[in-house]
Amino acid sequence: MSQAVLTQIGGVPVLVLKEGTQRAFGKEALRLNIMIARAIAEVMRTTLGPKGMDKMLIDSLGDITITNDGATILDEMDVQHPIAKLLVEISKSQEEEAGDGTTTAVVLAGALLEEAEKLLEKNIHPTVIVSGFKKALDVATEHLRKVAVPVNRSDVDTLKKIAMTSMGGKISETVKDYFADLAVKAVLQVAEQRDGKWYVDLDNIQIVKKHGGSLLDTQLVYGIVVDKEVVHAAMPKRVINAKIALLDAPLEVEKPEIDAEIRINDPMQMKAFLEEEEKILKSYVDKLKSLGVTALFTTKGIDDIAQYYLAKAGILAVRRVKRSDIEKLVRATGARLVTSLEDLTEADLGFAGLVEERRVGDEKMVFVEQCKNPRAVSILVRGGFERLVDEAERNLDDALSVVADVVEEPYILPAGGAAEIEAAKSVRAFAPKVGGREQYAVEAFARALEAIPKALAENAGLDPIDIVTELTHKHELADGWKYGLDVYQGKVVDMLALGLIEPLSVKINALKVAVEAASAILRIDEIIAASKLNWGQLEEELKNCFGENA
Repeated sequence: MSQAVLTQIGGVPVLVLKEGTQRAFGKEALRLNIMIARAIAEVMRTTLGPKGMDKMLIDSLGDITITNDGATILDEMDVQHPIAKLLVEISKSQEEEAGDGTTTAVVLAGALLEEAEKLLEKNIHPTVIVSGFKKALDVATEHLRKVAVPVNRSDVDTLKKIAMTSMGGKISETVKDYFADLAVKAVLQVAEQRDGKWYVDLDNIQIVKKHGGSLLDTQLVYGIVVDKEVVHAAMPKRVINAKIALLDAPLEVEKPEIDAEIRINDPMQMKAFLEEEEKILKSYVDKLKSLGVTALFTTKGIDDIAQYYLAKAGILAVRRVKRSDIEKLVRATGARLVTSLEDLTEADLGFAGLVEERRVGDEKMVFVEQCKNPRAVSILVRGGFERLVDEAERNLDDALSVVADVVEEPYILPAGGAAEIEAAKSVRAFAPKVGGREQYAVEAFARALEAIPKALAENAGLDPIDIVTELTHKHELADGWKYGLDVYQGKVVDMLALGLIEPLSVKINALKVAVEAASAILRIDEIIAASKLNWGQLEEELKNCFGENA
């Protein structure tokens, strides 16, 4: 499909695109784009739900990642085609916005495009399909907001159930309850109210990974874990009721910014020069001691002589602390970060009940804990081997995100495909009101929503048609909106009674992201690629994935 000459003017060929440019347009471009998006969705589909399968991802360096976390799979997949990259980028927005539901968003996007392809074959224009999808989305989100159950932000049991639902099938059942408990405690500790609204900044929850020990050795620290060790062997390794100074300045004699030359013609001058340097460093430590400082953290270096005087004064010191860790220490201890030692006052000092250096695995770390009311906390994740720790961190991250979502917007929905079937019901009821060709797109949206319960059933080894039929029948009843698929029992049950719940904000965001992705892909009617993308080979690979009718 080389398109060097695009048009002619007066019989003279005009070179618009350079030789070797690849071009696909019209239905051909749409068909190809939809197939690529569906290929990504098919990869994700089998990972959905508690019974979802794992993927092994091997990068160019040979490092292996084994996970069924949607965001991680998309992040680690080295996709080449621009449509695949577009889908990955859109799904990342779901991860950033809601922290969970990435797999749902991608599977829904694939289902929407599959339904759209059938409408395109009926000569329904992509713009009409996109318009129908957006109207259906508005109806679905409005209906889900109506049926959503309000929850109390301080209801720890409900928050734990939400965290456990998000970790379903991803982590061992023995630690799921423990991890959910840690996630809830951490989020409630850093949640804050501003102008009548609740906010949770997950950056204030530090996750530190160290392999060794078991998953049950994972602990929540009401303070910060600094991945550094105390700088001098003679310093105290444990300080109780510590008064903490935080510096963004070195404990060193400053070097001149320009090249300077000092001429010395007498050995006594040399001695005086060194003594003066030592005197300056001692004055720094004397000031810290006079203020009652017992623990010091700095983002810069500490001179060897200063280390000696600090050790002599009984001050625990840690140097070259990461800027992000220092900022968390500010929120945890209540100290102020000072950029000059001369400006340090007693009011700038923070407090921690315990500052202690401990050996964790093969390394030493400094724990700053028992803070009075820490606005930043740490979770130290442990596990038998590195990949287990990585997967535990991903699970914990999902749990923290969904709990934070509910604290910020305290509404929940039943899980197990219940929300999708309920939304599909409302969209189907709305479809006749639209009329015209858009009605087909609205009905297609309702069918696409059923892809989630179908995938949950397939991944659990159940018959998807039987399950969707039973769910649809249940949702026609007065209290049927609560019913979803329990993959462990293989039955349609009341999800709220079972404690399988998820945040309203995650579900609505997933629907919006799926529609945005499908709409963006449907609006593309031409692809012009400067590089020689091998369309033939790409189509052959897609046919292998979807069969000859792709």
